[in-house]
Amino acid sequence: MTAALSFLTPPPGLAPHVDFALAPVDGADGLFSMRAVDDADLRLYLVDPSTVLAEYAPILTDDQAESLALASADDALVLVVAHPSTEGVSVNLMAPVIVNRTTGAASQVILEDQDYPLRAPLG
Repeated sequence: MTAALSFLTPPPGLAPHVDFALAPVDGADGLFSMRAVDDADLRLYLVDPSTVLAEYAPILTDDQAESLALASADDALVLVVAHPSTEGVSVNLMAPVIVNRTTGAASQVILEDQDYPLRAPLG
């Protein structure tokens, strides 16, 4: 299953790209690779936080939800950017990638007034 994502604005550090292909990584439940359509070498790894962090429940502002045309929480696929390093893997919980499951519209949002870390270690 590969999904086409179209970001409302380029994700931080990935300008000018807005179109990406999201594909699950074989053998790693909840792990996805996101590659730029116009540059296959440009790739990020995203994690479905529900597979590793049961308590993660980000709340979007009304403007964030409206910009992605989300009518309900069920319309949203929430993913977090994974950062592999020599110390292990951490995920950015402060700026999740939100995808409209129906349209593929996506945005990396900054959560307001929520105390989530930029680099939460997975362990």
